Amino acid sequence: MPAFLPRYRVVLIVLLILLGLLASIWLAGRYAEQRAWQERSAEARGQLQLYAQSIHTLVERFRSVPEVLALDSDIKALLHAPDDRLLRDQLNRRLERLNAAAGANVLYLLDSRGETLAASNWRDWSSFVGNNYAFRPYFQDAVRQSAGRYFAVGVTTGIPGYFLSHVVRDDDGGVLGVLVVKLELEDLQREWAGQAGVLLVADSYSVVILSNRPAWRFRALGELDEHARAELVEVRKYAEQALEPLPSELRRQIDGGSEWRRVDGPDGRRDYLWQRLALPEDDWTLHLLLEPQTLVDSVRSYRLAAAGVWMTLAFLLLFLAQRRKNQRLQAGIRERLEREVTLRTAELREAQEGLVHAAKMAALGQMSAAMAHEINQPLTAMQMQLGSLRLLLDSGRQADVREGLQRIDGLLQRMAGLTSHLKTFARKSPAGLSERLHPGEVLEQALQLLAPRLRSEQVELRREVDASVQVMGDAIRLEQVLLNLLHNALDAMAGAERRVLSIVIRRQDEHCLLSVEDSGGGIASEHLASVFEPFFTTKPVGQGLGLGLAVSYGIVRELGGSLEAANGEQGAVFTLRLPAAPNP
Repeated sequence: MPAFLPRYRVVLIVLLILLGLLASIWLAGRYAEQRAWQERSAEARGQLQLYAQSIHTLVERFRSVPEVLALDSDIKALLHAPDDRLLRDQLNRRLERLNAAAGANVLYLLDSRGETLAASNWRDWSSFVGNNYAFRPYFQDAVRQSAGRYFAVGVTTGIPGYFLSHVVRDDDGGVLGVLVVKLELEDLQREWAGQAGVLLVADSYSVVILSNRPAWRFRALGELDEHARAELVEVRKYAEQALEPLPSELRRQIDGGSEWRRVDGPDGRRDYLWQRLALPEDDWTLHLLLEPQTLVDSVRSYRLAAAGVWMTLAFLLLFLAQRRKNQRLQAGIRERLEREVTLRTAELREAQEGLVHAAKMAALGQMSAAMAHEINQPLTAMQMQLGSLRLLLDSGRQADVREGLQRIDGLLQRMAGLTSHLKTFARKSPAGLSERLHPGEVLEQALQLLAPRLRSEQVELRREVDASVQVMGDAIRLEQVLLNLLHNALDAMAGAERRVLSIVIRRQDEHCLLSVEDSGGGIASEHLASVFEPFFTTKPVGQGLGLGLAVSYGIVRELGGSLEAANGEQGAVFTLRLPAAPNP
């Protein structure tokens, strides 16, 4: 009997270990399956967010192109005179250049009836010129809502594309036409081709319009009723595509946006983790289908891990007494490591906060250096004036004291002007503002902001200003134009040995002429005709978007004037012409 008890205990322990092993494997498998579905679902949501961001980035890159070009005077001129062949040919060539610079697929102009007057692909066999697209929703939305966006298969080319449109209006707000840019999105699909899983982009009709698997494209994820098919045929959204259905069966609902589905796809019947993400801006839905093979591998790994953990725990329980000391030692080492990690983390956080604070102080010093230099001179003068006033008071010379106080008041007003003008210039200008103003005074305000740079770069300033000239306009917007021209002139002279900035304001008949000339070497002759076009710039990458002169050109046109560029004897000459204000 004494020999039986140890043997019985050994058998009992072995049985308990085996039962615990089976239970741990079963529980680990259930837990692993649920955890794996949740993890894959979370990963899929992250992937969908990246795909959605790539689509959004691509669309936003071109969204403003038709809106900016809709303000162009040449486009409006052609819409007013659609039969002018010379103007149409010039605009065709210009749209061709702009489309190549922007990187879009096609850029084209429709009149108010939907007929294409000019297009960047006017040379191609698939030219849009002469075709009528009034039936397209992007044309109708632009006429009704000023802008539109739409995905469809091209009627002329048969190539699917994403269309962004914006209305072109005349000065009275009437609709002249619609400017459209087409993006074919084929490069985006090629980038997705190597990604794991099946990526689908479905529109509001649940039709797949984009996919990293070509065979899945133009499949219907849901049943299309007769009314929906009639709508698609009317606008020719998918041309001659059959829109075959993509049958699927729900196996399990994992969470609100994830399902386990069995799909009869082009690759045969397979099970997928099906994840969805809505894109409300375009009324699209992103779908990501991942095969569960990795889930099976994850369950197997969890079961093996659970078996290993259980066996380890069993041996630990058997030898708990012998290993208790080692466990206490390991616990002590772990605590010391945690304390060390906590201490090092605190030191790193303190160092990081110090670096952030230093960066803030450096930025603050850069912003305040120029203003401090300008204010220091009046402060020094005031200090000297106060010393003189004490002597005058002691001498009883009240009249001289009063005169000195007036000089101090002038210095204070100069300091106030230096700070208040920055706030005035930063304020948004009210729409439609028109006032009688002196261009010479606006020029002085702009030069006051540029004074530190003029001095630091040792620029020789030459001015010929007729102070009596007046114009009607908006001082803040005119100052914006002048600052742009002056900044460009200073940038052009950055590498010149002799820096001379010449500014002339004079009256010529019924106009005011303002010219800005630099000594920076001028503009290349082949670039003179393009300097006012949007996105055109000769500056290095990262130092300009090419919109400054285009915006200035638009402001001057709205003020009723013109802006021209030419080359002078030593550099570029920009001439601003504004209607002179009538005599009061």
